[in-house]
Amino acid sequence: ALVARWHDAGADYLALGPVRLDHDSRWLRSLPAILAATGNLFASAEVADTGGLIDSRRCAEVATLIKEASHIADNGFGNLYLTALANCPPGSPFFPVAYHESGAGPAFALALEAADLAVAAFEQAASLQEARQNLVAAIGTYAQELQESAEDLAQSYGVPFSGIDFSLAPFPDQSRSLAAAMEALGLDFTGAPGSLFAAAFITEAIDRARFRRCGFSGLMLPVLEDSVLAQRASEGHVSVNDLLGLAAVCGVGLDTIPLPGDISEEVLTGILLDVAALATRLRKPLTARLMPLPGLSAGDPVRFEFPYFAASAVMNVASAGVTGLLARGETINLRSLDERREYNAA
Repeated sequence: ALVARWHDAGADYLALGPVRLDHDSRWLRSLPAILAATGNLFASAEVADTGGLIDSRRCAEVATLIKEASHIADNGFGNLYLTALANCPPGSPFFPVAYHESGAGPAFALALEAADLAVAAFEQAASLQEARQNLVAAIGTYAQELQESAEDLAQSYGVPFSGIDFSLAPFPDQSRSLAAAMEALGLDFTGAPGSLFAAAFITEAIDRARFRRCGFSGLMLPVLEDSVLAQRASEGHVSVNDLLGLAAVCGVGLDTIPLPGDISEEVLTGILLDVAALATRLRKPLTARLMPLPGLSAGDPVRFEFPYFAASAVMNVASAGVTGLLARGETINLRSLDERREYNAA
């Protein structure tokens, strides 16, 4: 009924917000039923908080949740609406991570689908310097226009504008593909040597642009939402570990990753631990939206009747999963790299 009322008011989708580390884990067990009740509601669960705490037990619990959510629909589509969060503060407008600060008044922010700016900026450039200048200028121009409109709305309705997440999110055609933008810089293919530099180059250009920022404001590489990246994954050029490596210099983490339907909870737990460690050590927000697809194995073709997804193939994860100390279920605090330097200096 709540979702229906919001839908009648003009909202196509809603985000329920995260089950945080300090919440009772019984809330996790209610999420599959909640997600199954509607196709308009997103939810999330923390595996690492914003204070440096990682919970390996929660990683295992979320792995179980991901497996359960994969059976909400026969094709595994249920995990589109669920993500794991690591070091994600409130205020990001992108779903499924989006949630509002508890107790704060209403506010709004903008999440942009703007990968085409990078494609155009790089195709028209004769050097890396020019490519960066083109992208920074394009972001600045559009951000200024959007900010002026948003501030007018904020003034008119008395609802504060909290910023723009300019993560250049892709859409599944080549003109709006971040992988295509990376390859326009000169990569043989996304995943080839030089990919880490390309990802860092684009993210640093976003950093240079001047706008009121919020959320990730980084490079977004969702496999199934980016036609070129989806193709490179199907060709075996991009692995889950490759995407984790790129997340170290850009943003978001692992998103819409097609995985074998029989992937074990132990393997999913290991992936979530890796995302949590990367987010915590680098003090950057990362997410993991993992999609086990029932009945499919590594290399099988993937195609959804969904306008925001491209055709791809199930990605392989060569592991039996975590065991031993990693599977005990503990909370542990990891110092960030900045904290380590401060500690050593003292």
